[in-house]
Amino acid sequence: MSVTYTQAIRGSFFDITAVVETPLQLPDYARYIEDGLLLLNGGDIVSLQSWEAGRHLLADRSSVLDYRGKLIVPGFVDTHIHYPQTEMIAAYGEQLLEWLQQYTFPVESQYHCPQHSARMSAFFLHQLLSNGTTTALVFGTVHPESVDALFSAADRLGMRLIAGKVMMDRNAPDYLTETPEQSYQQTRELIERWHNHGRLSYALTPRFAPTSSPELLGKVQQLKEEYPDTWLHTHLSENPQEIEWVKSLFPDHNGYLDVYHQYQLTGRRSVFAHCIHLDEEEWDCLHATGSAVAFCPTSNLFLGSGLFNLKTCWEKGVKMGMGTDVGAGTTFSMLQTLGEAYKVGQLQRYRLAACEAFYHATLGGARALDLDSRIGSFTAGKEADFVVLDPAVSALQQMRFANSKDIWEKLFVLMTLGDDRNIAATWVNGQCVWQARSEEKAA
Repeated sequence: MSVTYTQAIRGSFFDITAVVETPLQLPDYARYIEDGLLLLNGGDIVSLQSWEAGRHLLADRSSVLDYRGKLIVPGFVDTHIHYPQTEMIAAYGEQLLEWLQQYTFPVESQYHCPQHSARMSAFFLHQLLSNGTTTALVFGTVHPESVDALFSAADRLGMRLIAGKVMMDRNAPDYLTETPEQSYQQTRELIERWHNHGRLSYALTPRFAPTSSPELLGKVQQLKEEYPDTWLHTHLSENPQEIEWVKSLFPDHNGYLDVYHQYQLTGRRSVFAHCIHLDEEEWDCLHATGSAVAFCPTSNLFLGSGLFNLKTCWEKGVKMGMGTDVGAGTTFSMLQTLGEAYKVGQLQRYRLAACEAFYHATLGGARALDLDSRIGSFTAGKEADFVVLDPAVSALQQMRFANSKDIWEKLFVLMTLGDDRNIAATWVNGQCVWQARSEEKAA
């Protein structure tokens, strides 16, 4: 039997092969192959099977890339992150609204400069890749230059990235506000330039309701009607003070989510970050419209915003992915983010199992972004984005990995003790774009 492939990779593999409606279904779709063979054809996955079942397909075994001793999982999907805030991560002492004024807005003012935007885009993408994140939904700033720089850098790497220019016309410093018409024109130009260019996609990005006038939201609605396959990316119900502010700004609306919903900004490709303080009607609206939420545990804990209710999210049937939310979030590492998500669950008597956690970071996140037909698992025909994990990079990890009884415990130890040191290599579109060191040997 002849199979066309350009790259053969040997190692241990773990993925979830199908989207699920309840966490109880996850073990049925979990696939762990201790000694597996992944075949790629350019940027696409040809097959994943056991080494024994697939080695006869190899034309030359000496060309196999050998990652034995490592665990290979689909690339991590970050469903909410701010790239300009990279340089003010770990800013001390404030909750959301004060934090924006004191730290975020001054830092974002620099991104009118193409050179600064280019430097920070390169640094940001390196941080993603060195932490195993291969797809992200990203906030820029109000400046078009910030988005041009990010998309240019991601395009050179072949990354699947969704991003957008912040749209903001009130309740922010003058140096970061724009008119609704300016916001519309600049966003439209960026969509025409970047949306569906290679693996890049555009997200309409009103920062959040308090910085959006009704006129601006009307322009966002107009753009969504003109470009219906774009994404919508914003914040929702992160902080109690923020929610009260929205009620005072939009007294004729039935709550925070209703502001977006009445402008027809909910839907299949709409992603709302945080969603900590939702009422039942808002959960029901998210479900009915097919909208998704981003769970950002390190950010929610760091800013004291509250605890996301993962149990309710499942019960309401709302799509959900993980977000690092740098720079309120305190790490680019999805492993550390999953560890914090476990603690958030524990505080609410919800036991986040490793199988579920890795689902949210891979195929579940892909589903939240409406990309599950393209990324998130090792299904044949999907795009070849994956991360090679070294599960034992410290003496403590080596001890715990050695005495872990099964893959579930090994995954849980990874998400509890793991960080960027555990990333051995990151592959994007069938190419290794980051690696810790050259250790591969012939099979």
